[in-house]
Amino acid sequence: MSRWAPDARERLETAALELFVENGYEETTVAQIADRAGLNRATFFRHFADKREVLFGGEDVLAGLFADAIRASSPDAALAEYLQAALTAAEAAMTSQQRAKVAQRVLVVAANTEVQERGLLKHARIVRSIGTALREQGVDELTARLGAEVGVLAFRIAVERWMEAGGDEPFSVHATAALTDLRGRVAELDLRPASDTT
Repeated sequence: MSRWAPDARERLETAALELFVENGYEETTVAQIADRAGLNRATFFRHFADKREVLFGGEDVLAGLFADAIRASSPDAALAEYLQAALTAAEAAMTSQQRAKVAQRVLVVAANTEVQERGLLKHARIVRSIGTALREQGVDELTARLGAEVGVLAFRIAVERWMEAGGDEPFSVHATAALTDLRGRVAELDLRPASDTT
């Protein structure tokens, strides 16, 4: 098949995740990934900087979806509305077809410390992207930082629940529930009685 096939990136990603699960991340080479996909190494490097990017390339897409949704919201929106818009936008990337790949990524990342470190860098990049978009909408610095961290935590919780649920339930259902849960728990911070230290 032609190396210019329009689905080359998808084929490379599928092949890489299969091999990572079958053989381990460290043991899998770019040449093996390209061969499994029916492509060559040069085509792999046209789509991915390295094999770690197969696992985290989608994070940049998510960061863009989150930030664009916040920027498209009303400047008068509340913080929770911005975060809800961002999480709802993520559904474009979190389709039922992607569920199996998400599960594979989780397995691979959990088994490899080096990959976990790259994941933390990508996580920080998403937090910065959300925080920047919130500040552009007039949210103050500290609130934007808090909102970005809460938004990413809500996303991660939603992913966990979405994967556990299986079936055809859309990602947005879990995202909305996760954000609602977190908002409730944050509100509880003010409701707990102060301990008597005297």
